[in-house]
Amino acid sequence: MLPRERQQQILLWVEEEGALRVSEISKRLAVSTATIYSDIKPLVKQQLILKSLNGIFYIPKKTHASSYVCSYCNKQSNTRLSVQLIKLNQRIEHTCCAHCGLLRYQQIEKEVSQIICYDFLKDTMISARIATYVINSDIHLNTCQPQVIIFDSMKKAKQFQSGFGGSIHNFEEAIQVMLEEKNGDRCCQPQIKRRELYAKHIQT
Repeated sequence: MLPRERQQQILLWVEEEGALRVSEISKRLAVSTATIYSDIKPLVKQQLILKSLNGIFYIPKKTHASSYVCSYCNKQSNTRLSVQLIKLNQRIEHTCCAHCGLLRYQQIEKEVSQIICYDFLKDTMISARIATYVINSDIHLNTCQPQVIIFDSMKKAKQFQSGFGGSIHNFEEAIQVMLEEKNGDRCCQPQIKRRELYAKHIQT
């Protein structure tokens, strides 16, 4: 079987099953895992699939955000900032931002096979479980509060933090911060920009 034929078969399987281990693909196609890694590399680059540590996941085709409503706060989702939760039954939920994505994941964790988001700088798809999160930075994106910005590496997150502040967290830590803020009634509150706070300060 030629590489292109194997790639087509891999795409068919992952679309049907949602996720596959590289070792399982290797057995099915009777080739080495090194060959499979070589086969999936261009598929990952084209954002047809998402690679994890031990396997691959199906990525739904990117569509216009206006088609979706956030499954956590019911706002219209924003393609660049949205998060997709792919459930075990292959249904997909969309949230308007990482804030809502993390909270929704915490609600239905056992039903989710994969959670996908976008790197803030490159707008490329990444697995939310291996992403780095900057929370409560000074940049204002008109998202739910506390604001969460996603990066595909710790290095980029630290570079962003040096200019815009905020705290850096991994996936599990970010969920915990969201839960603590939610209990403090800061969840999904509209953001007041600095100049508005400054104007209020002058008036008092």
